Amino acid sequence: MASIGISSLLKNRKLESSFSTGFAKDSFPHSPEKTMIRDDSEHRTIIADGLSVDDDDGWMAVLISWARLVMCFVLVLITTSIWTLIMVILIPWPCERIKQSNVFGHVSGRMLMWLLGNPVKIEGAEHANERAIYICNHASPLDIVLTMWLTPKGTVCIAKKEIVWYPLIGQLYALAGHLRIDRSNPVAAIQSMKEVARAVVKNDLSLIIFPEGTRSKDGRLLPFKKGFVHLALQTRRPIVPIVLTGTHMAWRKGSLHIRPTPLTVKYLPPIVTTDWTPDRVEDYTKMIHDIYVNHLPESQQPLRPKES
Repeated sequence: MASIGISSLLKNRKLESSFSTGFAKDSFPHSPEKTMIRDDSEHRTIIADGLSVDDDDGWMAVLISWARLVMCFVLVLITTSIWTLIMVILIPWPCERIKQSNVFGHVSGRMLMWLLGNPVKIEGAEHANERAIYICNHASPLDIVLTMWLTPKGTVCIAKKEIVWYPLIGQLYALAGHLRIDRSNPVAAIQSMKEVARAVVKNDLSLIIFPEGTRSKDGRLLPFKKGFVHLALQTRRPIVPIVLTGTHMAWRKGSLHIRPTPLTVKYLPPIVTTDWTPDRVEDYTKMIHDIYVNHLPESQQPLRPKES
């Protein structure tokens, strides 16, 4: 079957080493400094929460960024075409389509991050192969690329129904059989999530979901929706929080300029849900949200209400 050939390709050490540049467990240091800004005519260096960011908006930096984006688009066009054919062949086997879409994400996501050139630090990778509900904060399109690359094979994605209109990726997403939620119809959304929970348990799959429900405009953590807690109650899967930092500075909302900001992907230890009860949904949602607040830098934490 096609999945066997692709999986063996991923295990090839030569392929792994060819994309190793820029990805390391300790690829950049942290410092206790908060924020420092050096401003020249076209170049700023920002140190925020220990991360050094080259914020170069000169014409050369923008041109290089656009060239990288064009290469990324060509790469996605090629890989999407290949995996669309694989998905069509696998139409009778829904679970295989999901697994092959994860392989597509592993290959495309890693190559995209390599092309974009952002150094990525990964922490807690030992928690990345759990059969679990993976949740992730969302402040940039780069979050999607990173989760494509880093979620384990056999993971069902849950996204808003509008994702089908995203060029190339959206159509492959739908063909793979991942779940789309109509946020304007709560009844239909709840029913869809019940169905996916049953499929996850039956086929021994994982889930990935952005609990904020939408993308943060400024990188600060938004309130969490309760859907991921309901999924945990129905599947009894542990919850593995993935904390992303720096992506909102690397690709800012409304911009096509990808900056070489260092990114951090931190897997937290699994949170057991086998003893959770339906009457404490609010408590569990707040508990997980608080965990994120404690692990995010100050610049990505929710703004505290002003004292009167």
